[in-house]
Amino acid sequence: MPQIRLGHDGSWLELVQTDEDSWRVAADWCSALSADFTAYLTGEEVAEFAARMLSHLRAPSGSRFSAAVTPGRNNPLRLRAEPVEDRFAFFVYLTPNGDDEVCHLQMEIDPIDATELRDMFEALLESLAP
Repeated sequence: MPQIRLGHDGSWLELVQTDEDSWRVAADWCSALSADFTAYLTGEEVAEFAARMLSHLRAPSGSRFSAAVTPGRNNPLRLRAEPVEDRFAFFVYLTPNGDDEVCHLQMEIDPIDATELRDMFEALLESLAP
C-alpha cells in the first residue's frame, strides 16, 4: 500500500492508503499530542500533493514552502517546510474533520535531510502510479 512517514521517534507523521479512496493519517509529537483518523482522498490527490512537494524539494533555492494534500477544499493535512541548512523542518497542520475552524492539531517535526525527503516523496509518487 502507498505510504509515507515523515519524522522519527520523537515526532512523526504518517499517511497510509487503507482502501481505494481512504487514507489513514496518524501523527505523534513526543507522546503529548497525537492524531489518528481516516481521510477520504483519491490516489490522484495524494499523487498531486507528492508532486508539489517534490517540485519544492528539488528547487535549488532552499526557501520555505507549504503544500496541502487537497488544494481545492478544506484539508486533512497541510505541511509548511522551513529550511535548516540542507534539511527541512516541518510544521504539520491536521484537520481530522476537514474543517480548519473546528478541530485541528498543529505540531513540528525536526529537520529531515532534503535528499531523504526527496527519496520518500518519490517513492510515494511511484507507489501511486497506475
